[in-house]
Formats: sequence, C-alpha cells, structure tokens
Amino acid sequence: MDEGPLFRPKIGLDHGTVTHKITTGKKMECTFNALTRQIQEEIRLRGPISFARFMELALYAPGLGYYERRREIGRGGDFFTSVSVGPLFGQLLAFQFAQWMDADCPNGGIQFLEAGPHNGMLASDILAWTSRHRPDLLARLEYCLLEASPARRAWQEETLRSWLPNVRWASSMEACGWRQMNGIIFSNEFLDAWPVHRLAWCAARRQWQEACVTVEDAVFAWAWRPPAAEWTGHLPQVPAELAEVLPDGFKVEVCPAAAAWWRAAASSLRRGKLLTMDYGLTDGEWFQPGRAQGTLRAFTRHHASADLLSQPGEQDLTAHVNFSALMEAGQAAGLRTEGLAPQSKFLTEILARTRLAPESFEPWNEKRTRQFQTLAHPEHLGHKFQVLVQAR
Repeated sequence: MDEGPLFRPKIGLDHGTVTHKITTGKKMECTFNALTRQIQEEIRLRGPISFARFMELALYAPGLGYYERRREIGRGGDFFTSVSVGPLFGQLLAFQFAQWMDADCPNGGIQFLEAGPHNGMLASDILAWTSRHRPDLLARLEYCLLEASPARRAWQEETLRSWLPNVRWASSMEACGWRQMNGIIFSNEFLDAWPVHRLAWCAARRQWQEACVTVEDAVFAWAWRPPAAEWTGHLPQVPAELAEVLPDGFKVEVCPAAAAWWRAAASSLRRGKLLTMDYGLTDGEWFQPGRAQGTLRAFTRHHASADLLSQPGEQDLTAHVNFSALMEAGQAAGLRTEGLAPQSKFLTEILARTRLAPESFEPWNEKRTRQFQTLAHPEHLGHKFQVLVQAR
C-alpha cells in the first residue's frame, strides 16, 4: 500500500492475536466491491487490523477510497460543509485573515497554508475576495494547498485554474519549503476524517481494549485486544472515581497522529495564526452518558449510521476532534490559545467588523443572508462546528 495521503498517515499494520470478541457477536454486512476484497486480503495475510487501518483504507485507498473518488458535496451528496453553503464562508474568512495579517505581519511576504482543501472552492473564495478588496495583500501572498492525493489535486487544479499563478501544492509541510512561515495555517473539516483508534472500556479489568477488524464468514466483524504498545501513552486517563462507574463497553476514539500534526504545524509558524474549524469535544465532554458508543459515525445521503464496517469506500467515516489534545500540542510548541468558540460566534464577530468597513465587503442581499443563517444558526452549522485559534 502507498503511505496514504497528507496528514492522515498510514497506521502501522497490525499483528498479534485477538484477545476476545465483542460480546454482541454481531457481524457487519459488507458489499463485495474491489476495496472490500482488498481489505479482506490484507486481513487474510496480516491478521486482524486496527479500526484506524480499516478507516484509512476505506477513506483513502488510492483509486478506491471514499475521498479518492469525485463526490458531490451539499444537498445532492452525503453531507453539507460550510463551503458548500456558498462563497460567504470564504469571504468572511478572507476578511478576518486580512485583518490578522495587517496586525501580525504588516510588512513583507506572507503565506496562507490550507490543509485538506477538498475540491479547492474555499481557496477560490478566499483568493477572489482578496483580489477584489485587498490587492495589496494578494501581491505579497503565497497560497499553498497541502494535498498528497494526485486525484484530489487534479480536481483542485480544475477549480483553481484561474488562480494557478498565485497558488501551489505540496504533499507535506516539509515539501512546502517554508521552514518558518509568517501567515496562517488553517483547515476546515479536515481532522475529523483522520483515521482513529477505537477503544472500549473493560470494566472487569479497568483498562481499555482496542477495536480491530477481522473477517468471519466472509463479512467484516469486530474483535478486541490490548492497545498497541507504541501509542498506549495516548490512552484516555480514567480517574479512580470514574473507573468505579464507567460502564463496560463504553467507547471513545483517540487520534495521536492528529495532535502530532498540529504540533508540527505550530512549530513551523514563526508569526501568525493556526486554526481549524471542525466538530469536536474537550476533555470534560467525552465521558457523557449519551456518548457510550463514542462519536464515530458513517454518513450516506445525509443520514448517520453506526454501521461502520459496511460498504468501505461507499460511505463517509468521521469522528469528533479532541480539541484539548490540539490545544496542548500547540501550547507545547509555544503557541497561545486565543479561543475555542462555536462557529456561530466566530462568524458573527467577523460580520460585525465588516459593518465597520462596508467598502471592504460585498453588499448584502437575500441570498447572502440565507447563507449566513445556515452558517451561524444553532440548528444548522453554527453550533455543530467549533473554531480553535492559536497564535504566535
């Protein structure tokens, strides 16, 4: 297998014996597509694999994974994003980015580095606003899209054809060539799609067990074993009083690779902002009674499902981001946390500042008002997504 796409690093292949099977014994039906056969062949050769490895293949296997094939985003697809609502999201971000750069990097060249650029529309919206309203900023801006997938890069190049002199691509932070950058590193719905390790609490032993995926009677099935030694330091800490009452089988997800990437991004920032817009939780929110099955979900046609093992490559897989882990990683690299707030609050505050500079923002009309309502209303995207901003 290839090493996988940018910032979603390949999880090491799993070896060893499954210690016990999940008590329900329920098997997950799977469609026998090419990716199913590929995953089953890997399990046959290597033994049961971690769920993180299964998720990596289901989403990013070259030519077969869910994100490796062109898909519609929005009403006709499997999910909405803030970008799919319309250009207003990118325009508000561009206005905010310009204000940040005026304050943090008023002179010299600046860099915008977008991680996980999807189809390139967010970059297009940001560049279009900057070209219209801040050509002086555009003249000193380098815009880099971090994308390791050749297929996705080709789609992004189609979207950004008119901006090609102003943008470039890199497959990794190192490949950008910016050892210490002045500017903004940002992502939108990027970290929620990183492969995660799935854990379940064993009340009898008062310890975590890791989910792995095996094959029984030609279909995928869950099995459980002790977590791999190389990442046991990232296991959630369970206080003694919580261990007394935490139900057997209580599930959580961990993604050590996401925190490692965040720290690397923070370390590369000489001056500016590091931010992400995503859905997630902080440390005090994981162990809630309503989350006994964890946050992992599959999405198809806007419907969520807990059937994570069926139809690999045909449904989106996603888990909540651990914002506490990201904040700690950024602070360890010397950044300060400026805020973690709902998207509604973040965008409403930007909107208020545009009122003070009407010449720097497009006139409002009914269509743009509807877009903002979708982005900011608590019943739409406003409460679902959080915005984490750190700075140096």
